[in-house]
Amino acid sequence: MSDKKFDFNVFIADSLKSLQDPTGYFGSLKTSGGFEQPVIKALIYGAVAGIINYIWVVAGLSIAGFGLFGAAAGPMMIFGSVIGALIGLFIGGVIMLIFSAICSGNTDYEANVRVTASLMVLMPLSAVVNLLHVLSPVLVSILSIVINAYGLWMLYNALIQTLKAKESSVKILVIVLLVIFVFFALLGLLLGTFVKSLDGYNF
Repeated sequence: MSDKKFDFNVFIADSLKSLQDPTGYFGSLKTSGGFEQPVIKALIYGAVAGIINYIWVVAGLSIAGFGLFGAAAGPMMIFGSVIGALIGLFIGGVIMLIFSAICSGNTDYEANVRVTASLMVLMPLSAVVNLLHVLSPVLVSILSIVINAYGLWMLYNALIQTLKAKESSVKILVIVLLVIFVFFALLGLLLGTFVKSLDGYNF
């Protein structure tokens, strides 16, 4: 049975609830009803993220705003973000299914796609954080770690509450993912700082 017609007001309310109360939200998330709803959610999140990223172009903060393709950069960036979100939804559904299978959870593909679509609410937030890069790359790195750590908390709740995965296994998975992410985030920050320190040298 398919979901009811897409309701934008419900979409906004659900998006806010998923951020404010992941436990409650994922505890009530439906695991069936068709792919229409998750696809629309992913497309909206992708479009919003694309629009926010385009602000870089408008503000002259990105090289995409200059040159031959400057006039078309906006539509191309937004379109690319939307397509990327759509592709990411279905690839993410496979990854989520693998996570769920590892933790003895629901391995129904649709259920995992629905969870993935809900987690994509973080796309616009990440885009907003990227806008701060011109002010402080370090601040962006710190905020990115915070957002992604919160994303793992949402993933934790999604696996347990929606996909009924084994809690002890989910804890291990989330901790491993957190360690990996923090390691690469700090590595990227250190490399960025190192490269910046070389700007004043001539070789």
